[in-house]
Amino acid sequence: MSEIVVASFYKFTPFEDVAAVKARLQEAALAAEVCGTVLVAPEGLNGSIAGARESIDSVLDTMRALPGCADLEHKESAAESQPFYRLKVRLKKEIVTMGVPGVDPNRSVGTYVEPEDWNALMADPDVVVIDTRNDYEVRVGTFPGAVNPEIGTFREFPDWFEQFSKCGAPAKVAMFCTGGIRCEKATSLLRSLNVPEVYHLKGGILRYLETVPEAESRWQGECFVFDQRAALAHGLDQGSHELCYACRNPVSAADKASDKYRAGVSCPHCHGLHSPEKLASFEERQRQIDLARRRGERHIGAQPSARAAASADADGDALRLPVRVDHG
Repeated sequence: MSEIVVASFYKFTPFEDVAAVKARLQEAALAAEVCGTVLVAPEGLNGSIAGARESIDSVLDTMRALPGCADLEHKESAAESQPFYRLKVRLKKEIVTMGVPGVDPNRSVGTYVEPEDWNALMADPDVVVIDTRNDYEVRVGTFPGAVNPEIGTFREFPDWFEQFSKCGAPAKVAMFCTGGIRCEKATSLLRSLNVPEVYHLKGGILRYLETVPEAESRWQGECFVFDQRAALAHGLDQGSHELCYACRNPVSAADKASDKYRAGVSCPHCHGLHSPEKLASFEERQRQIDLARRRGERHIGAQPSARAAASADADGDALRLPVRVDHG
């Protein structure tokens, strides 16, 4: 196993003094020398951190000592190197941004479905299965037959569901996302809309890939994750996708075979969208990476541009990196 442990977590619980919670978590994370992003809001906390085993355990212990967080669950995977650039602990209005007043998973959510029971639920012909993730995530992998909302951010989900339901909201809905947090909000929304039966995959896709044997799995492709590893496969092993430095989109083997792909400079998702000055900057960075690699060193260099730095919005399941140039 790698020495780097990646822990993703979230907990919906009301915090009265979010500033104090932030200060406590920041102090613990800095002392433990972990990297990643932790978001704190009146509705709870959400994040992903990476570091040595004892460091991760120390920060998680601090989290579980917070009011209402004793039963906080987390998901772990491994990384060959630190997948985050630095530590960020931030205050937010929501720990996953939906933007719908009154939707509160602390009051009402759907029925949790254990990973080992998920296949049977999907096989029910009366159940509409919805992938609540963003379009670039669905492109990397999903469950066959799942409805793809084709949204760019989770903020778009409420409007999408309203349009989707114009001919009548489905009576039985099952939803899934990377680690479970978006489904908490989505199921709370659907319950407020009086959808009769609402289910969601407990622990999300990551728990499913960790728990369900590959021979029994219905998952197709890989699961996009919100750090430099880009995607994970069954057993939470490193996937085959990479991140395009220029736009942060996940890049597949087919993408890399395209004449629009240049390592560190462009990919089929952002080709032609960057200025000559920006392309020159990307090319110089890639040249420095190649030189460092030939010397047997790891290139540190400058972090990605403002669009490619770790996002404070975290509209994903833990933290997300902006993964693409805005196509409008």
